[in-house]
Amino acid sequence: MDTESDRRVGRRARGMIDVSVVVPAYNCRASLDRCLTSLLVQRVAKEIVVVDGGSRDGTRELLDLYAACHPRVITVIHDRHPCTPGAARNRGLARAAGRYVFFCDAGDRLAPDALTPLVAAADRNGSDVVVGRVSGARDGLRDSADRASLAAVYDDLTCFKLFRRAFLERHALRFDETQRTGEDMAFTVHAYCHARVVSVVADHDCYHAEATGAEGAGTGGAEAGCVADPLTRLRLVRTPIEVMARHVPPGALRDRLLLRHLRRDVLARLGAPFLDDDEADREKIAVEVADICGQWLTPGVRAALDDMDVARLAALDDTARLVRLARVEAAPLRHRLTGVSWQGDHLVVGGHACLAGPPAATAAATAPDEGGVVGLVLRERLSREERALPALHATGFFTVLIDVAALPPGVWDVHVFVECEGVRRPARFGSSRDPGAGVPGPRLVNGVAVVPFLTRSHGHLSIDAGGHAAGVPAAARLTRARRRARRLLVEGHVRVGEEPAAPAVRHLVWRERGPGREYRQRAVAVSPEGFAAETDVPPPGTWDAYLELDLGGPPVRLPVKVEAAMDAPARTMRWWRGPLRWTARPYATAVNRRLSLSVRVDTPLTLVKRVIRAVSRR
Repeated sequence: MDTESDRRVGRRARGMIDVSVVVPAYNCRASLDRCLTSLLVQRVAKEIVVVDGGSRDGTRELLDLYAACHPRVITVIHDRHPCTPGAARNRGLARAAGRYVFFCDAGDRLAPDALTPLVAAADRNGSDVVVGRVSGARDGLRDSADRASLAAVYDDLTCFKLFRRAFLERHALRFDETQRTGEDMAFTVHAYCHARVVSVVADHDCYHAEATGAEGAGTGGAEAGCVADPLTRLRLVRTPIEVMARHVPPGALRDRLLLRHLRRDVLARLGAPFLDDDEADREKIAVEVADICGQWLTPGVRAALDDMDVARLAALDDTARLVRLARVEAAPLRHRLTGVSWQGDHLVVGGHACLAGPPAATAAATAPDEGGVVGLVLRERLSREERALPALHATGFFTVLIDVAALPPGVWDVHVFVECEGVRRPARFGSSRDPGAGVPGPRLVNGVAVVPFLTRSHGHLSIDAGGHAAGVPAAARLTRARRRARRLLVEGHVRVGEEPAAPAVRHLVWRERGPGREYRQRAVAVSPEGFAAETDVPPPGTWDAYLELDLGGPPVRLPVKVEAAMDAPARTMRWWRGPLRWTARPYATAVNRRLSLSVRVDTPLTLVKRVIRAVSRR
């Protein structure tokens, strides 16, 4: 049977190429060796087409050396004069002969064997475009998909993907050769909109964008150093939006795609980069943003914008406020947890928070009347419900009183926020703490176990109402066990933390070791911390006892422990049922003294054999 390696060799021998890798190169001698090495080790039938745009730093000589060493794999096209990245990619695409085309910038590299899963996905699904995970990409793809929706892949508009060459030729897809930056956004949008099948390979990083700047900038290609001015870059966003709008009718999908452009390509330009612009450019940028939003901002897109972007839209005719908003967004949010404690049924959270930089933001934590507000936001993990809680201020610190009785069951993550210029800057709270600042134990509030805890990964503060994620520190202990006819009466006490919790008791569960069968009996509270359960003897086997509690979330099971003062939980029970003798022996396990029950059934023949063995030992 032929191996995959044999098939690759056979395709090369017949001149069949799986992937043509197109690389625009301009003055990239320092990174070119790493890039070409990562391409040469790819285990597919490939060709590498490098278009050099008149480099003067030794790139041309290095390319000629690689082409001489790998004449059957590397083709070099030399241009006398620098060209745009789009023009270089188009020249490489015209020379490509593979079934698929992959675009790679000379400053970047591929992961080892990155092309193999991409080609496999394209062959398996008949894909026109295969999107591989880019290392370190913002909002990177998380899940692989044989057939991905347009909305799922639209956040990634770089051209670093695998394209079926016949598909590109059929739709005459080419890069805009007049643009020095952003040309790959329009190309990729056009390809997405025409593709019948788009697949995703996200099991591992496929592409390492070492030298890539802003998305779609085309860095690493020819004229990579010619960065467009901010206003030009903003105007270039119109092209991919218009391409998308020609193919996607108005509706929820178009709104989702427009949101990506307006939030990441348009309104984001009013953030930290806005602070680097001079006053004249700021006026022009604000006018351009207003014009783009006036054309493409639909009610659906507006409803999905966050507070910062809504504030920017309202301030497009006020560049001074746009600058203040940009400073609020760029300022580091400093926060520190100083303590968490119980005050009755309320959880008291204390801390410090401020924005470093803008005076109004710095005053937020100490003087809310001067334009800033500090508080906490509780966000439930599953429903994403939010509850904002204002803070009380005193000498630079804040205190928030949380009424945990008003929280529905769930895991509530605690965020701190500083509000300036009508915009909230939130951050996960608790990872930065005063020495000795921890969380108190759990508390039963209206029958619900409320557990403040710090997450394992980052030490953030969260509140678990009902024991959904945090383990509830509780204990059930046996105080008495006795036989009542052929039933076993079990009595004990249960506590959650330091509080009695008998009203939460629901069942005594016998779980068989090995098979895992369960035998449930109703348990009742007999005092604030005392419980009792009268249980039938389960079928033959070895059974461990658990007490099941309802603490407001999923059922909580506690192993029933035997007090150290009890030598034996109860006397062994024996009785006859027809010709069979039943034996039930309660005992405490040797290691952790858990209550267990050994149930055995003996036939008359078994009893006779046992007597004979006992006599023979004498």
